[in-house]
Amino acid sequence: MSAPRNLIAVVGPTAVGKTALSIAIAQRFNGEIVNADSRQVYTGMDIGTAKPTAAERLSARHHLIDIRPPSSPISLGEYLPMAAESIAGITAQGKLPILCGGSGQYVWALLEGWQVPKVPPDLDLRAQLERRLALEGPAALWAELQCRDPDRAATVDSRNARRIIRALEIVRATGHRADVARRSSESPYRSLIVGLTADRAALYERVDTRFDAMMARGLLDEARRLDAAGYVLGSGALSGVGYTELGLYLGGEMALDEAVSRSKTRTHRLVRRQYTWFKPHDPRIYWLDATHRLPIAEAAALVHRFLEAAHPCDTIGA
Repeated sequence: MSAPRNLIAVVGPTAVGKTALSIAIAQRFNGEIVNADSRQVYTGMDIGTAKPTAAERLSARHHLIDIRPPSSPISLGEYLPMAAESIAGITAQGKLPILCGGSGQYVWALLEGWQVPKVPPDLDLRAQLERRLALEGPAALWAELQCRDPDRAATVDSRNARRIIRALEIVRATGHRADVARRSSESPYRSLIVGLTADRAALYERVDTRFDAMMARGLLDEARRLDAAGYVLGSGALSGVGYTELGLYLGGEMALDEAVSRSKTRTHRLVRRQYTWFKPHDPRIYWLDATHRLPIAEAAALVHRFLEAAHPCDTIGA
């Protein structure tokens, strides 16, 4: 049996500085970055998903960004083998793979070796659930998911119809709750998980400032281009923060200042939800405070000690 591959994971809530820290680690340790953000995989959604800029991608190679159009959703079952292949390829080149992102389900599924059922989309069931969604709203579908798989429901935003429908597809197809499917063999990775956190009030302020910067960079024009291309803002891959609200503005259903305000508030909720995936007291995560500055030196010291460990079973806290 081969030794587990080294893998660094940089996790934490949105706007905390994960991309910048991952690039700094990649530059210091000959690394490449594997995206673990469920929205950055889609083309055309650059500003609204805070993708690494062209300059940042030149600073360190990134994998699994811009790999599908928004009309072709990527499931967890599809993402995991692609991420594993990227990590294997980076390792084979003698480089250090760095997983970076705030999509907790992607991160833990990869690190814990979840065995996700390969359930193809059930278009008939999906159409049926979408009709129910139109008639009853997402709360009714979420209530069904709570009954069938309460653990999974606890990790899904009750307003995220796309995620709810996909979870119901899986549980109906397999007859099992998602937590049964998550049981796995031993992880193939020897991982160091670096978590970035910040004072909550300061983080909310950073979120608001960043959204204003996104608007200044042209987020509204990006939303217009996606709308003109035939994508439905607020649906599927474009149900994320900003796109939904700006879609309502472009449709004449909301004033622009209200769309911006709601986007900021919704991002605050996203931060809280991300902390349910990356818990402050999780002993697997080495938390570093990024309230006042990016803790590059501290993170580099952790990575150095991790890589210098004499035996794969050693821990940097030993």
